[in-house]
Amino acid sequence: MMGLKSLSTNQIRWLKIGLFALGLLPFVRLVVAVFTDQLGANPVEFITRNTGDWTLYLLCLTLAMTPLRRLTGWNWLIKLRRMVGLFAFFYVTLHFITFLWFDHAFDLVAMFKDVVKRPFITVGFAAFILLVPLALTSTNAMVKRLGGKRWQWLHRLIYVIVPLGVLHFWWMKAAKNNLFQPLLFALLVAVLLGMRIVWRRRAIM
Repeated sequence: MMGLKSLSTNQIRWLKIGLFALGLLPFVRLVVAVFTDQLGANPVEFITRNTGDWTLYLLCLTLAMTPLRRLTGWNWLIKLRRMVGLFAFFYVTLHFITFLWFDHAFDLVAMFKDVVKRPFITVGFAAFILLVPLALTSTNAMVKRLGGKRWQWLHRLIYVIVPLGVLHFWWMKAAKNNLFQPLLFALLVAVLLGMRIVWRRRAIM
């Protein structure tokens, strides 16, 4: 444990390479499944579910980075958070494209009508839109341009985005009376956000 508290630049670089490979693995598996006809009876549902699930996994991992750093003392974890967040945006973009392409044939008017009509799509779409500025401002240049404090305030949108993503997942699963996974996500996010609240209150006190 002690040896993990401080990593060299070279070690962090290799960690990033490994993380990048792992981040691409679900996409590669999905592509292979497409070309080998392994998407099941409902390919669109398979792709939608797969990209949506990986978006939530990665968003929760992004949210967990700070608590893990504080609990373990592994400050280098923060250097991996940006890549995890960008992979979450990558998969949510695939999730959205699947919805726009296969459900609405790129008909934006029909898509927006669906967004307004169905609440679970409304919150999912809201989470996607809120993720866009976070992805666009993920570079060091944008941090300098915005200034540290404004950048931090903007990226606190993650505290809204992740619960919206969980709510989107919850409502979707509720229609099928399958709330086990949404409940796990909700409990995990509640714990991660609750830890931040406790630490913030202790800092104020």
